[in-house]
Parts: sequence; C-alpha cells; structure tokens
Amino acid sequence: MLPVEPVDEFGRLEALCSALSTENEHLWDEVLRLTGENERLRSRVGKLEGALEEARRAGKRQAAPFSRGEPKRAPGRSGRRSGDDHGRHRHREPPGEVDEQLDAPLLALCECGGEIGEDRIEYQYQDELPEPRRLRRRFAVHVGTCRCCGRRHQGRHPFQTSDALGAAGCMLGPWAVALATELNKELGLSPQKTAKALARFGIRITAGGIVGAVARQARRLEPTYEALIEGVRSSRAVAPDETGWRINGQKAWLWAFAGENVTVYLIAAGRGYEHAAEILGEDFSGVLERDGWAPYRRFTAAKHQTCAAHLLRRTVS
Repeated sequence: MLPVEPVDEFGRLEALCSALSTENEHLWDEVLRLTGENERLRSRVGKLEGALEEARRAGKRQAAPFSRGEPKRAPGRSGRRSGDDHGRHRHREPPGEVDEQLDAPLLALCECGGEIGEDRIEYQYQDELPEPRRLRRRFAVHVGTCRCCGRRHQGRHPFQTSDALGAAGCMLGPWAVALATELNKELGLSPQKTAKALARFGIRITAGGIVGAVARQARRLEPTYEALIEGVRSSRAVAPDETGWRINGQKAWLWAFAGENVTVYLIAAGRGYEHAAEILGEDFSGVLERDGWAPYRRFTAAKHQTCAAHLLRRTVS
C-alpha cells in the first residue's frame, strides 16, 4: 500500500474544517432563532397567566366599585340614547291596594304672598319596609314526669326552634333563623356578615351562633330533603351535572339533579358514580339527560340522552 501524501491529508482536513465551520454557523443561527422564539413564547405565557388570574379574581369578586383596565379611547356618552336608540321606557307599576294613605297638602300662601288655590290631586306611590324591631318572646315550658314510668316530659310550642333550657335557653326564632339561612346560603354572606345584618334588627348573635342555628335547621329539614330526593328518583327524566366546589378550602363537587318540578343539590367529596347514585339510586330507570362524563354510563337501567349543547359543540369542533 502506498503511503498517503501529506498534502492530500491536509486538504481533506481543511475541507472538513470548512464544512464544520459552516454547519456551526447554521447551528448558531438556529440557536438564536429558537432563543428568540422562546422569549416570545415566555412573554405570551406571562400575559395569558396574568389574564387567567384576572379572570379568576373577577369570578370571585362580589362587587367592582372601581373601573379596571385601560380606559376607552373614545367612551360613549352615559345615560339614555336619543332617537331610536333611546330604549323602552320602564316604570314601577302602582300597587293594587295601599296599606297607608298620607296627604301632602298645599301651603296656604305663595312666596309672592298670594293665596294658593287647589286645582287637582295627583297620587304618588311608595314601597317601604316597616321599621325593623326585635320581637322578644318568652315560652313557659311545662315540664313533668309520668306518674307510671317516671319518664320526663317537656311541653313544646310550634314557634320553638329548640328544646334547650337553662343556659342554652335563649335562641333565635323561626323567622330569624330563616332569614339568617337565606342571607348565608342563598345570598352568600359569611356568618360574620349575617350576624351584622341581624344586628340591624336589634338581634345580637355571634358568628358561631349563626352556624349553630343554620345547622339545627338543616337537621330539621332532613325529612324534606329526603322527600325531594324521592321526587327526583320518581321523575321520568333527570338532568344531572357537577361543578367544582370548596369545603374548608379543600376541593369538592357541587352536584345538581334537575327532575320534573324538583331540583336537588348535593355537595360531595368526589364526582364518581357512587355520589350520583346517592341521589338517583342505582336502579334509576328514567331518562338520564347528561354530558359525556363516564360514571353516568354505569346507570345501566336508565335510558341515556346526550346533552344537545354538547352534541352541537362536538359538531362545530
């Protein structure tokens, strides 16, 4: 074998170095391009995360007293529009019956000194709340003992909300408990704010007292809740759904079961078949109008109807 000439080997290495140098330049260009793309995507992710956080805060915010975001460059004029854009006039309808009639009489003399003559009478109507005041009750609870077996007995009035006596014998009445429950559960006031609202009526109670009163009412309403569940189970068609919820800051689920003229809610730790069966019953045989959530398929005795809104979304997508 003839030895390789040094000149040829040098030329080959020089060509290889040139090719590697060109490839290195291409790689550096690609690195710079990817670096720029990475920065652009990071910026976009930051903006989207900020928008998401703002949307979450907006969803939790109960009131927005101030404007947020950049002001409009050319904001429209506030108030009603003129012409065809004025909109439909609305006004409060006068009540059919009135509980109190008051007079707004004329003055005897005008500012100029002349006598004022009456031409006609116009009517103005007003809806008003009665002055809030506390109604204090005292129940004379009769306590006795059976002359035969010695068992203790205690009288009960329909207006009583508890059988407690002694130190625990001071409580809220049924209307006050109903109002506290509505403020706390339906309108979303915290127990502290519910207690402040009742204080406007002269009823002094702690936040813990509100929680206890609502809990006692919940226990009293358990038979009604069970009856509502039976109403859902006997419905020919039921539309169930679930959404996220929180219990003491921990993740949970709020279920809704809409039947015929009855809707039942369930707050549960999960969103599985066993939670749905707690309301529907495992042998539910009506029509189940539902989305594609897999646990619903385990109701084998039911007839299944996919939600039309979900079908439309799948068709469009």
